[in-house]
Amino acid sequence: MFNVIIDGKAVAVERGTRVVDLIPDNEKDNHIICKIGTAIKELNYPLTEKNEGAEITLLDLDHQEASKAYETSLRYVVAMAFHRLYPDVQIRFSYNVSRAIFCQALTPGFNMSRATEPIKAEVAKIIAEDLPIERLLVSTEEAREVYNQFGHHDKLEILEFRPESTVHLYKCAEYYDYLHGYMASSTGAIKNYRISPYSPGMIIQYPRHELGAEIPEFQEETTYGKTLQTAYQWSKKVGLQTIVSINKKLLSNPRDFVQLCEARHNHMLSELGNAIEKEKENIRLIGIAGPSSSGKTTFCNRLRIELLSRGIKPVMISMDDYYLPKTQICEIQGVSMSELDLEHINCLDVEQFNKDLYDLINGEEVTLPYFNFKTGEREAGKTIKVDSDSPIIIEGIHALNEQLTSSIPKHQKFKIFIAPQAQINIDDHAPLSTTDVRLIRRIVRDMKHRGSSAANTIDMWKSVRNGEFRWIYPHQEGVNFVFNSSLLYELCVLRKQAMPALKEIKATDPQYVIANRLIKYLKYFKPLDDESVIPCNSILREFVGGSCFEV
Repeated sequence: MFNVIIDGKAVAVERGTRVVDLIPDNEKDNHIICKIGTAIKELNYPLTEKNEGAEITLLDLDHQEASKAYETSLRYVVAMAFHRLYPDVQIRFSYNVSRAIFCQALTPGFNMSRATEPIKAEVAKIIAEDLPIERLLVSTEEAREVYNQFGHHDKLEILEFRPESTVHLYKCAEYYDYLHGYMASSTGAIKNYRISPYSPGMIIQYPRHELGAEIPEFQEETTYGKTLQTAYQWSKKVGLQTIVSINKKLLSNPRDFVQLCEARHNHMLSELGNAIEKEKENIRLIGIAGPSSSGKTTFCNRLRIELLSRGIKPVMISMDDYYLPKTQICEIQGVSMSELDLEHINCLDVEQFNKDLYDLINGEEVTLPYFNFKTGEREAGKTIKVDSDSPIIIEGIHALNEQLTSSIPKHQKFKIFIAPQAQINIDDHAPLSTTDVRLIRRIVRDMKHRGSSAANTIDMWKSVRNGEFRWIYPHQEGVNFVFNSSLLYELCVLRKQAMPALKEIKATDPQYVIANRLIKYLKYFKPLDDESVIPCNSILREFVGGSCFEV
């Protein structure tokens, strides 16, 4: 016998006791996974003497990693339902609009609309049976046998790029699968979800940790949805939908692979240039916004060059120069200096910004402010006058917010939303999160350009994400253009700098949980050794360095 601490109480346990065995029956549905020290563990984790004195923290759905485990377990149950009802049908999951999962059939001729109700009923049945989900460690050869038996041919391919000689599998009744994430202890833990038909497949919704474990109402995001669909169609057309296909393309001809992805950006820039040129008589203001590490700085410069090539001479204005002094922001927000929300729109001098835009657009000469970040005060900046055929470009977190530019008529604005929207899967049942791609971009950029460690970037990420949900995403729908800044070769480049930095984070560090999750899928990407094939104006250069736009 040895002791562990759970809910602040010391409990004597025997070797092999699972964490779930220590939870009262009436509370088991409240918890999905746990932390033992700083490490994430599943509730089926068997305790041993090495856990002597360890503190066990039970995690519910308001915790990010518990929410991820819940979503992974839900995908597992849906895949299991398909195996039971339609064993010959191959499905693929991807992240989609309205913070949901999209499930589609890859088997030609299969009617997903007719399958939705039977799948919903089978999922409910599996959950009602409260079947245990067991974690197994097998050899690579054993995994191949299982994958062959269940027709998981996509999982067979990814084994080629797995550095370890063993593989984790999850067994639930007769079904075996592995979804590259932590799992709940049983199917009965999946109580709250929605499955709805959504052509050409189905939408699966689940509780979100950032919403207090509530399922958000599904919102039809037409503009964003079209962009995701376009990204999917393009990746399908060029055969780049999985890590395996990306690795094979890289190994075949890295130069062609890089140029193929960059050509996609060039095409979108040309398409955007055409749209602006067509309406150049009306467009006086171009607003650009997107979440962190979308590549906004490089994009703005490339758009400027694109417009110059069409005889359009844009003028760029920095919203950062309209920051108010921190003491004034404290008064407005009614908080102390340490409690400041520096992403709030009231940190900007919205009135002055509107006045200056109005005067510039109407031909007036304006002395712009310059915000001195060293002194924390605004100073007089350059004096400019804008020609009647020169649109003003603004870029920043609030650039799409009508409140910021209320003095300018809507028909004179052209709004652009930029974000990486890659539709990449580890395998058919395990999509990659575009949010994680952005986090990896930011980790590399912060190390390269800001001298910040991976741990510091991870620490800031929650606050960054909260600001995005509050100030960016509510204004993305209905924009004039969405620029997908994803480059399908980028993780082959970013892994070289990100992996060593992530591995420096120790298992005892609070950032280890996220670092370990990123490492788990970065390891599958083959590294791009010759970075000279990356163009100097590539958006990726903003993160790895060597951009021709760097000052």
